[in-house]
Amino acid sequence: MYGGSIFFCAPVVIQSAMAGQIKLCYNWKNLSTFATVCALRASNSVEYFNLHNYSNNMNLLKSLATAGFIGFLAVLPMSAEEHLKSLDPKQFDPNTPASADFYQHVTKGWRDAHPLTAEHARYGAFDVLNDSSEARVKRIVLGLGATNPKPGTVAHKVWTLYSQAMDSVRRNREGAAPIQADLKKIENTPHEEMTDLFLWMHGNYASPFFGAGPMEDLANSKEYAMYVSGGGMGLGDRDYYLLDDKRNKEVREAYKKLIVKQMQNAGLKGKDAKRIMTNVMKIETALADSAWTREQSRNIPAMYNPFTFAKLKETYPGVNWDRFFIETMGIPSPETVIVTEPNSVMQGVNLLSTLTDREIKDYYLWKYVAQAAGKLSDNFTDAAFEFNKVMSGVGEQRPRWKRALGATEGMLGEAVGQLYVEQYFPQSSKDYMVGLVENLRTALGKHIINLPWMSDDTKLNAIKKLNAFTVKIGYPDKWKDYSGMVIDPELSYYENMHNAGMWHQKEEYAKWGKPVDKTEWGMTPQTVNAYYNPLANEIVFPAAILQAPFYDPESSDAENYGGIGVVIGHEMTHGFDDQGRNFDADGNMVNWWTPEDAEKFAEKTKGLIAQFDAVEILPGLHGNGQYTLGENIADQGGLRVAMTAFLDSQKKKGVDITTEKIEGLTPMQVFYLNYANLWAQNIRDEEIRSLTQGDVHSLGKQRVNVTLRNIDPFFEAFSIKEGDKMFRPVEERVVIW
Repeated sequence: MYGGSIFFCAPVVIQSAMAGQIKLCYNWKNLSTFATVCALRASNSVEYFNLHNYSNNMNLLKSLATAGFIGFLAVLPMSAEEHLKSLDPKQFDPNTPASADFYQHVTKGWRDAHPLTAEHARYGAFDVLNDSSEARVKRIVLGLGATNPKPGTVAHKVWTLYSQAMDSVRRNREGAAPIQADLKKIENTPHEEMTDLFLWMHGNYASPFFGAGPMEDLANSKEYAMYVSGGGMGLGDRDYYLLDDKRNKEVREAYKKLIVKQMQNAGLKGKDAKRIMTNVMKIETALADSAWTREQSRNIPAMYNPFTFAKLKETYPGVNWDRFFIETMGIPSPETVIVTEPNSVMQGVNLLSTLTDREIKDYYLWKYVAQAAGKLSDNFTDAAFEFNKVMSGVGEQRPRWKRALGATEGMLGEAVGQLYVEQYFPQSSKDYMVGLVENLRTALGKHIINLPWMSDDTKLNAIKKLNAFTVKIGYPDKWKDYSGMVIDPELSYYENMHNAGMWHQKEEYAKWGKPVDKTEWGMTPQTVNAYYNPLANEIVFPAAILQAPFYDPESSDAENYGGIGVVIGHEMTHGFDDQGRNFDADGNMVNWWTPEDAEKFAEKTKGLIAQFDAVEILPGLHGNGQYTLGENIADQGGLRVAMTAFLDSQKKKGVDITTEKIEGLTPMQVFYLNYANLWAQNIRDEEIRSLTQGDVHSLGKQRVNVTLRNIDPFFEAFSIKEGDKMFRPVEERVVIW
């Protein structure tokens, strides 16, 4: 992902590049650890295509031709004179040379002009695009309402959900009434029906103790497999429960207050709410104690542990597995189940077997209220906001209309996306992207062919995978059919949102036993992001990311290649990062590396890990190079590959980049300046700590300053020399792809 982490109910992170807050998980049951948080990275240089190695690679090139690799270079229109559009040199910091702090030099003016408002924990160039996309979606939704849509139509469903989300008077009048019957069901369940209650919770509302659900088989991505994984922690990451530093203690205390307040909002007395909080913390801390670390969660092969159904029952006897799958998913007991974190699942099952009914019910009560809170009255959302202030430092809630749009899009996203594309995504943008992607594919092929550390056998497999990339641009070829989703204005907002979620869950479970449909999208067209999905070996670019500063038809080629070009290269490189490299051209988890090449790759990544580990982000807080490794590899690869493609395109157009100037800047400078421009951002310290602990992306400043200090042409473009703060000795530079 280019800017955030898509949180899918799956044991594989779909890689994105923009650190955002996008969570797509319609299958509410599968909120589990394997949905690892599940998002943006001076000459025709031999740095990009080692010409002296070219003749030595002729035999390999013949093999690649046989494998179907064909280089394609799109020729883009050439203007008489190029001008800057995405970049504004007046915003560069004249007091900080590029050679001292490139991020500060490029972004200070932008950051000064965009101070944080109370609404935002962080605000950057991506957020400007998000604001634009949200404004467009708001116009679309309000336009639907103005047509007085007919009941039963998709337009009516969209308008009803949005209107109910906005109707604070009705929601506050109803308060917690919509959930009272279910809370009483949990509270009044007798001991002999506790298994029924467990299955009811898993089938409808949450994933207590562990997660389960179908997704593509990692070993055969054309078919679905059933997965069982650890989970059940409200805070998501184990460190929040287990570490006793100041920050994690603050988060724990805020979480305890949240539990008590929400249970009181739900109608419980103070002493009961405190008891529930105590039992929840006991259970979730025990689950955290067995949960994988963030670093362990990146080891995808270690998560693939097939169990026969008989072995599953024998290993985890505390669950009635004969009833579990059919009653929670409507799926007959599978012959094989993949257990992603065996010890974590064991801990969850043991707790289920040893806790008292009172403790289990208290856990269920919290899990139920937690999933319902955002769809009830303002006192619930206000309590959640108080917790969010501690997590992110934000000073006020997002406007109600933004929250209402987000909820509506979460359930009917492609319906809104179809209208978005019709109004805001011209065919010319898609055509441009098609050509640009092929330029980048050719450029990455050159890089692979000329890698000095990789054998020809592994190179051949890498090129096969590159050539097999599926590219999705703008919007799906077929739209989701929402005709079966029932949205009733007479029901409460909570009931409609729950029913819509269950519709999505049923849709997912209906895929069981059928071939995987690889035409489906994991993002809506109006999402400002991009992603790589290793199980489909696909790169996906929603329509909304094709805006300045990423892409503008009036921008210079250097700006566009330093913007959307780097995004494309980033997503392509994900296919070969520490996770993506485990999957072959067909999206199957296959080791296509020679042992020697795998060892060399691992050795190279150690240097990159160390560079990001060394950064002290805040006093006493360092980066996590291992956890962010995949995104850091993709950032570097995106920059290098996009530059190669840019140089090729200029050569094809007859442009001499050694003499060309764009408003006084060389094209090479403009390329790197616009890349840094993408990451202009103001961010609160609380958000910095939260992201450093839980996000697979490095912070924007490090994505610029640490990454660029490994790239030779960057030093040449800005005459950075030994003694400058941005300089890194040649022997310390790490180049992977």
